[in-house]
Amino acid sequence: MTFTRRRLVGLVVALGLAAVGASSNGRVAGGGLPESLSDRTFWELVEHLSEPDGYFQSDNLVSNEHSFQYVVPALEARRQPNQVYLGVAPDQNFTYILAMRPEMAFIVDIRRGNLLTHLMYKALFDLSEDRADFVAFLFSRPRPETLTASSTIDDIVAAVARTPSDEVEFRNNLLIIQQHLTKTRGYVLSADDLRGLDDIYSQFHEHGPNLSYSSRMRVGGGGGRRGFGNRFPTWGEMARQKDGAGRQQGYLASEANFRYIKDLQARNLIVPVVGDHTGPKALRDVGRYIRQHGGTVGAFYTSNVEQYLFRYGTWMRFAANLGTLPLTEASVIIRSVSPRDGYVGMPQGPDGRASVLDPIRPLVQDAGAGKIQGYWDVTGRSR
Repeated sequence: MTFTRRRLVGLVVALGLAAVGASSNGRVAGGGLPESLSDRTFWELVEHLSEPDGYFQSDNLVSNEHSFQYVVPALEARRQPNQVYLGVAPDQNFTYILAMRPEMAFIVDIRRGNLLTHLMYKALFDLSEDRADFVAFLFSRPRPETLTASSTIDDIVAAVARTPSDEVEFRNNLLIIQQHLTKTRGYVLSADDLRGLDDIYSQFHEHGPNLSYSSRMRVGGGGGRRGFGNRFPTWGEMARQKDGAGRQQGYLASEANFRYIKDLQARNLIVPVVGDHTGPKALRDVGRYIRQHGGTVGAFYTSNVEQYLFRYGTWMRFAANLGTLPLTEASVIIRSVSPRDGYVGMPQGPDGRASVLDPIRPLVQDAGAGKIQGYWDVTGRSR
């Protein structure tokens, strides 16, 4: 049946608190990491792990990393049983989760706006039948009639970009998302959360697939137009990115990729958390949860967060938090670095930056031995 969001408004409201997708009891296989979480357990976990809302200088609704897929083959090679993924920022995490195939994922970001962005994406995965639905829904465009489940991501982005935005579509879609999260899923969102969700979704509506890191942002206390110029990729360009071998590996590159993330979302296994990476609670509590359920951290995507931590003089607190996580020799940080940061030998994106991996255990050991004095000591070890 053709997906029509306007018809869904009444359906979503009528469903009330009926659960969708995830099991009602939060099944756990053999006492280990959960196979699924109930909606109630998921939200209790979000609230228990989260710290108060914090500040960052930009409102990251879209990544600015041209080369983020370059590490996908290396992540695929590092897959192990009982791994958990940690990350920061918005939807680039889905591509890394797809590459690593963890049992569970936690997205820990200092901004509550990032948590709301992930809840928006979660609703879109739940309510979309395929990638064409998902992209059209994300930007409040009617689904182009030419698109099918087998359309390429290039064709999907191009067709949605050509479709005019629609204010009525946006308002109807926003209501659907809000009702799905608060009624169908039963998450407890405050009035400020709902206003924040409106602000976030309005940016996707306003800019369409041309939304970029430098577009006007209003979420998280740092709004206004930012003077980053035009060097940052748009959402559409990010969705069409390729790895170093020229292959599209993103979560929207194929229907199978999309459905893998959709299934994890349905089972409530991608958990957004508000947390300062140097704070006393969020990362440590996430690590405690993973350890108690027999898991280990496979990868931790930090982007260039560490650059700011050195600037603020708090990186050693981050290293201490890393040391509390359940790690193995395979555990790595995924970070974004530039030539001026001192890294060598990695493929660069068109902006000169590279996405690189760094084993976490040796990093923590070197920090404890006093070998990490500045950002170059971190980025220079990345390969």
